[in-house]
Formats: sequence, structure tokens, C-alpha cells
Amino acid sequence: MEKKEIKMNLPKITVDDLFSTQEERDSLKLEKVVNIPISDITDFPKHPFKVLVNDDLYNMVDSIKENGVLSPVLVRQKEDGKYEMIAGHRRKKASELANLIELPCIVRDLTDDEATIIMVDSNMQREKLLPSEKAFAYKLKLEAMKHQGKRFEETSCQVGTKYRTDELLAQEVNESARNIQRYIRLTYLMPEILEMVDNERIAFNPAVALSYLTEEEQYTLLDTIQYSDCTPSLAQAIHLKKLSQEGTLTAEKIEDLMEQDKPNQNPKLKVSMNRLNPVLPPTLKNDREKEEYIIKAVEFYDRYQKKMREKRDQER
Repeated sequence: MEKKEIKMNLPKITVDDLFSTQEERDSLKLEKVVNIPISDITDFPKHPFKVLVNDDLYNMVDSIKENGVLSPVLVRQKEDGKYEMIAGHRRKKASELANLIELPCIVRDLTDDEATIIMVDSNMQREKLLPSEKAFAYKLKLEAMKHQGKRFEETSCQVGTKYRTDELLAQEVNESARNIQRYIRLTYLMPEILEMVDNERIAFNPAVALSYLTEEEQYTLLDTIQYSDCTPSLAQAIHLKKLSQEGTLTAEKIEDLMEQDKPNQNPKLKVSMNRLNPVLPPTLKNDREKEEYIIKAVEFYDRYQKKMREKRDQER
């Protein structure tokens, strides 16, 4: 589809929301806006911010249906002639839901690092960001800043190596350099555990400690969390990190540690195995298989009871 060049009076909110300096705002006023087919615009690679289909997005859809897209998105052209989204992923999704074919765009020639920094900056203004969004956003921007030649002498930090770029980024996002490094540690968590952090099942500080576990150790921990229906406390997470760094963390130690009672653990029913063993099949190998068998037996008995009640009601 042929691109159509149009002229627009850009709303002040659009300029201020996307760009921070007066130079950038003045530059934007000189740029033209073109309509580009949405099908020709791909998302930014490794875009760390989630586009949630929620009430806010549907409000944007209704606004677009009524008024169109008032704030053009920012894209850059790719080698194949198509375009890559830099700022405006939510507007693109809302436009798709509004059944639009084209999207008003500002096309800018940007390097990978320039595009990364603008992409992160344009999304960091949101009121609430998930821990995972901050984690990957900080990591992407820090790497881009280093590529631009802003890496300086290394100094020690509590959670790892700290560079002068941390301090520059810290000033921009109103966050301590140490906290930025702690957020970046979350990118070492497996997706399932990181999702628990986003859902507030695992607190931030324990999550940072857990990020030092190997992938295999994290899988074992996830299995234990799902089985025991509880998550590590800060003390337990620190203990797990210590054992992992010493090379002595095993599946048995993870299970033993997670079996300890703590405030966030759901209450458990304790039944004497002396009563259960005589009625359980001898083929069950461990406590987990025994638990699954008991749950299925209770479910079967519950269904049986319901059928018997229904049968008695019919006979009356």
C-alpha cells in the first residue's frame, strides 16, 4: 500500500510525552507524519514492556474509533523496507483492535542504541511498571549507554560490578545505582519465577537472591514451590543463594528448606502415615505420589457421594 504524506499539528502532549529535551521537541515539530500500514510495522525486538489488553486499552480503542490516532507513533525503517516500532506499541495494539489499516507515524533514522534508549524512555513514564519490565528496560538501556561510549572505570557494588553508567542512568530514572543493578539481577530468573515476582507471590528482595541460583536449581525450586504451595522467605532465599554459590545446593536441600514453616505458607493437614500406609498402594514411591493418590481418592469419593444423594432424591 502506498504511503500517504500528511501534515498534522502535533498536540503538545505528544511531544512532551515522547521526548524530554527542548532540542528533541523542536526537531519533532519539523518532522513530517506519514500514514503507514500497520501490517508493515513490527514490534521492537525484546520489547520489555507488556501491552495488556485491559480496560485502559479498550478506552484507547474507543477514543481512536471516535477521534482517530491523535498522537503519531515513532518508527524507524528496516533494511527490508518495512518499519520497526520505537514508541507507540499500545497505540498500535489499540489501532488493530479498532480495525484501522494505517497508523500515523514519524519515521526517524536511528541507530540500535538510540532506538533502544528512546523506546525505554518513552515507556518509563507509566505510573506503574512491573518488576520484570523495569528489569529488562534497565538492562537494555544500560547496555545501549555503554555502547555509546559512556562506560567508565569499574567500582565494586554489593550485588555485582557497577559502572559509571549506572550513576548516569540512576539520575535519569530517579533510582539508586545499586537498585538498578538489583533490578537487572531479576533478568536471570526463569520466566515462571519472574512471573511470580510480577504477581507479588515472591517479594523483590527474595527474588534478587534467587536470581543467583543456576537454571537447574531454579527449575527444582519451581517444582518445590508448586508442590508445597509456598514461596521462599528472604532468609530462605539468602540461604539458597549461599548454598548455590558454595556448590552444595541439592534438590533434597531445597525441599527440606521449603518444608520449614513460615508466614506465607498455606496451612497443611497433617495425617499419621501409620494410618495411611495400610490403605495406600505399595507402588507409590514417594510422598508426592502418595499425596496425588489421596487427592484423587477424595475426589472420587466426593463424586460417589453426590451420585448417591441424587439417587436417593430420585427415589423419594
